[in-house]
Amino acid sequence: MGMTIAEKILARASGRARVQPGEIVEPAVDLAMSHENAALVINQFNEIHQGTDLSPKVWNPDRIALIFDHRVPAESFKTANNQKKIRQFLAAQGIRKFHEIRGDEGGICHQILPENGYVRPGYLVVGTDSHTTSHGALGAFAMGIGATEMASIWALGVVLNLEVPATIRVHMHGRLPHRVYAKDLILHLIGRVTANGATFKVLEFHGSTIERMALSGRLTLCNMSVEAGATAGIVPADQETLRYLKQEAGVKERLAPLDADGDAVYDQTVDIDVAGLEPQIACPHAVDNVKPVSEVAGKRLDQIVIGSCTNGRFDDLEIAARILRGKKVAPGVRLLVFPASGRIYRRAMDEGVIQALARSGAVIMNSGCGCCLGVHQGALADGDVALATTNRNFKGRMGNPNAEVYLCSPATAAMSAISGRITDPRKGGS
Repeated sequence: MGMTIAEKILARASGRARVQPGEIVEPAVDLAMSHENAALVINQFNEIHQGTDLSPKVWNPDRIALIFDHRVPAESFKTANNQKKIRQFLAAQGIRKFHEIRGDEGGICHQILPENGYVRPGYLVVGTDSHTTSHGALGAFAMGIGATEMASIWALGVVLNLEVPATIRVHMHGRLPHRVYAKDLILHLIGRVTANGATFKVLEFHGSTIERMALSGRLTLCNMSVEAGATAGIVPADQETLRYLKQEAGVKERLAPLDADGDAVYDQTVDIDVAGLEPQIACPHAVDNVKPVSEVAGKRLDQIVIGSCTNGRFDDLEIAARILRGKKVAPGVRLLVFPASGRIYRRAMDEGVIQALARSGAVIMNSGCGCCLGVHQGALADGDVALATTNRNFKGRMGNPNAEVYLCSPATAAMSAISGRITDPRKGGS
């Protein structure tokens, strides 16, 4: 009996020939990531060593990455002090995988890791952020964990008492229709399986639609896998994965694709023919409250956000710019654009994408998580309605429980910015 991709990775990391769902393993970690919440991890890490003779040194500084992205630039002295604390810690520990906003550098952690080649096929990646699932797009097993768990990993280098999850095989086939994208696919899947449908399981993506999809789209799928409750989302590493890592991330060493065995056992299979899919909208206040855009069109909007770790990559910005070029954002509507990284920002500047968006009336923000989590930048007023390419629309997610957030693709966001209402992106432009 064969193994799924997740089972293969966990078996390798645990030093076993094979594992199966339900078994408890303690796999070695290939990469451990934190953002500003590393300040909490540091507290827990220091507590581990109190009253012992153990040296407060991390197990391997080369396998830890720290990125400032959630509150950049610092919005308060408390955040600034925490960031200072983290800088001091990483300098003392010799941690070199560190990124913060510096000119055109830095960006969102889930973009920084792939574009710097920190994640490879077959890796076990953990992060103190729920959307660490993003990195499964590179054929890795990537999951979010808490600060206490991360502290133990910094000390020991292994995940303690991890139960091997079952895997759901998602088979997507057919060609995506005009202006239907990976974001529409994952919203449709979440609406179909529900926000709890993949809890403590892995979503493993297959099919001709996936094979033709660029890595940016795969990152979107895996990023939002957690919104169906999944522990991880994984796309088999293939030639597109290797192309990205070599050409865009600058990885020079030899890499091998990774796929599931033909006789792997799955918890269930979900089959999706994408040919007839229309753009999707997740309505307030749940990510699985998904409807076709035709059922929501006409909803008045106050703010539109394009960006985030879900849809802030170059092709996302380019799609929006293509629709907005030569047009204007509707009066009374605020359009905020957050590139996912400084590298993407720079490329978008060089290729005229930023200029097109700004001339349309968009406000171009620094690379970071911005208003997605609602702590600063772009907060909503009472009664405001927002349309965003972000990943969550829980009540209060963007800073105000008395506002509404709808989720969509960059194409739908851009077309809606012109009309000031939720608009089907297939109905205008080329």
